Amino acid sequence: MEVLVTEKGGFCFGVKRAVNMAFEASCGDHGPVHTLGPLIHNPQVVERLDGKGVRAVSALEEIDRGMVILRSHGVSSPQVIEEAKARGLHVVDATCPFVTNAQRYAKQLVEEGYSVVMVGNRHHPEAQSILGHAGANILVTENFEEIRQMLNRFPKKRLGILSQTTQTFAKFSEIVSKALEICIEVKVFNTICYATEENQTETMAMADRTDAMVVVGGRNSANTTHLADICRERGIPTYHIEAVSEILPEMFVGVQRVGVTAGASTPDWIISEVVERLRQM
Repeated sequence: MEVLVTEKGGFCFGVKRAVNMAFEASCGDHGPVHTLGPLIHNPQVVERLDGKGVRAVSALEEIDRGMVILRSHGVSSPQVIEEAKARGLHVVDATCPFVTNAQRYAKQLVEEGYSVVMVGNRHHPEAQSILGHAGANILVTENFEEIRQMLNRFPKKRLGILSQTTQTFAKFSEIVSKALEICIEVKVFNTICYATEENQTETMAMADRTDAMVVVGGRNSANTTHLADICRERGIPTYHIEAVSEILPEMFVGVQRVGVTAGASTPDWIISEVVERLRQM
């Protein structure tokens, strides 16, 4: 069985930056080190950080001293940062720069008086972070009918659109195209991470020339889930796994060529384990 591997899969810039900051912090002298929520959406990496003394907590109340690292998805509002400082904690901001840009653009659109839509998952921590920094009610959806219903309440139909950084470009452009048909004015910020877009494009091309695809990454990772969806849309068997132990021989009966891609929160060592296991088969 031939095994093909995408070049763009694995840690993106923002995730690599956050993980490096956390491991460096574990060697420092600021006292106990915590992350406010899981640093990234990968359970194995979070477990390794915990082994280095970097503990994930769900609220600031769980930290009485030391350092708090703001995870790559950002925090729910600027007030969280102020509260951390007021508690005397040493704050390290590991928010992905692409998320920071999306926070800024969302706030700008609100201040300019647009009805604002973010194409994404409203329950995702990144979306919550962007909403919190914009300081206003923004519609987060992947369903254009929800946008249409919102616009019916605003006769000016001035719409601002941005995206969750891990959204597929196809879905984002679909929403923008439909909005242009019914809005008087549309202002768009393409806030999709370029690394995410490159990985999606390469994954799509690979899925078209393989008999099956393995997508490696956390099941709660939005960008990894989008990769799996892209592969399934190509009509081939697709396996979204978190670890090499999930690979079973019966998945690949009759498969001559398998492709491997990975989400932006998946470290190289997990990808290598998966590739080696497939090659052994």
